[in-house]
Order: sequence, then structure tokens, then C-alpha cells
Amino acid sequence: MSRPKVFVTRKFPAVGLERISSSFDADIWEGELPPSREELLKRIQGCSGVLTMLSEKVDDEFFDAAGDQLKVVSQYAVGYNNIDVESAKRRGIAVGNTPGALTNATADLAFALLIAAARRITEAHDYIHDGKWKAWEPLGHIGWDLEGQTVGIVGMGRIGQTFAKRCHGGWGMNVLYTARSPKPDAEQELAAKRVSFEELLEQSDFVSVHCDLNEETKGMFDAAAFKRMKSDAIFINTARGSIHVQPDLIDALKSGQIGAAGLDVTDPEPPSVDDEILHLPNCVVAPHIGSATRSTRDAMANIAVDNLEAGIAGKPLRCSVT
Repeated sequence: MSRPKVFVTRKFPAVGLERISSSFDADIWEGELPPSREELLKRIQGCSGVLTMLSEKVDDEFFDAAGDQLKVVSQYAVGYNNIDVESAKRRGIAVGNTPGALTNATADLAFALLIAAARRITEAHDYIHDGKWKAWEPLGHIGWDLEGQTVGIVGMGRIGQTFAKRCHGGWGMNVLYTARSPKPDAEQELAAKRVSFEELLEQSDFVSVHCDLNEETKGMFDAAAFKRMKSDAIFINTARGSIHVQPDLIDALKSGQIGAAGLDVTDPEPPSVDDEILHLPNCVVAPHIGSATRSTRDAMANIAVDNLEAGIAGKPLRCSVT
């Protein structure tokens, strides 16, 4: 009996690839970069399941190319704004993602970016490697204190609340947040206060983005938003690059409208090597590594394969978005 055919759009941790190879007729893309659109549509033909990354656009054209036997799209990520979920629903195709597994890792990375930006770590690192460090400097590389400051969290979901715990519990920060609905647990445990977006911008020393990318949040951090922030405020984005307007962020950092920024996501992503966002001394940029720990990526791999197996078997997915 032939095994179901699946296509995996990128190599990912061995714990997942081994399971897929043992259970399915697996076509695994070996390229360093994602497959081209043409190649993707060719490879998915006749597949019962496809394991995708954020780089793939999963839309009507994708579903038409795959054919009627496609049962599941399993996304190796929490976000799924690259997938036309409504189209999948109409066609009876299950869609899964990997929530929960990367909560701690992403919250840790957000805090790492905050500390790096506040203490001007990359700027100081470059200063040394440029041969400029001659002696201890009493006025050199003076940054921001974290203890007792006010942090504003945009999007108080799993990652936002976990980040807030680090800020409040470890550094005694006051926590403000915006969310579609109140978060009683955060308010009780962290003394968090739900405020308007405008109030959060005006009162926060640090602003960290943890919301989904959608029509409401796309471009919400524009010139007007940065203008409302404190002149020494630090902006952190580990969610999606399109939530901030990158030219406006660059202008705000260059003009001193805000103090510094730490980004794990950019728009576009990746930026070109000559993009100004990479050459600002008060901006720390990481290459979208929020989930990049061994245990996190392995856990994501297992969830993604669980979703793939369940969808092909016609069973409920472990983590479903449809």
C-alpha cells in the first residue's frame, strides 16, 4: 500500500524530518532559500499534506495546484497570516500551527533585545572592534536603567504575558497593556493595567509588540505613534515587521524622537545589507530568531508533524486554526 505524499517546504529539526520520512512519501526541499512560487506549486501536486513555513503564500492558487486530495496544511510557526484560512475552510482542508511551544523563547529574546538596546551593547561591541576603545570612559555608552520603569505591552497573549512576568517579577516594572479584552490574571498577578493605545505610548518607557499581524495592527507603529512616545523610549518588536512602518521608525531613531529600538522582525524581511535600519547605532536587529532554541524548535517540529499526521488521517489536529 502506497504511503500518502507530503511536501515539506524547508528542512527543519531532525526529530520532525525523521518522523515524516518514516510515515510518508516525503519530498523535502533541500534548498537554503524557500522554493520559488513555480517550484512550490509543482511540488505540492498530488500531496495529501504540506508542511509550510511563513515564507509560503497559501491561497486559492496553492489549493488548486495541490488538488482535491490535499487534506492538511501544517504550518511550522505560530503565525499564519500567509494562509488563506477561509479558503481552506471552504475546501475542507485542515490548517494547523505551533502555538505555545515558543512562548518562553520569544519572551526571552524580547527581553534580550530590550537589555541590549537599553545598555547599548551592540554599539559598544562595534566601538571595540573599530579600535576606538582606549580607556575606561566616565561618559561613554551611558544607557537606560530598567529597574522600576514602565513597560507597555501591545498584545497581552501568551508571549506578551510571559514577557510581562520577566519585566515585573525581575525588574519591578510597572506594566501597561493593550488587548482586545481584559486580562484578569495579568492584572492580578502583575498589577498590569489595561489602557488605550495612545495612553500606553505616552506613559511607557519601553514599548514591546506581541500582537498578531492583521488589518488592524498593520502599520500601527507609524510616525504618529512614534511621535506620541517619550523621547528616550525604547521600541521592541518580536512579532511581525509590518506592524511598524520601517521608514517612520528609522526617522524616529535618527531624529531622537525615540531613544532606541530592538527588532527581531523587519519590513521587508530580510532587509538589504544597505538598509539604513541595519546601520543605526541605536537599533539592535536580530534575524527573526525568537523561537531559536533547541528545545523550542524541536517542540515546534513535533507539533507540526502531529498536525500533519492527524490531518491526513482525518482526525482533529493537535493545534488547529480552522
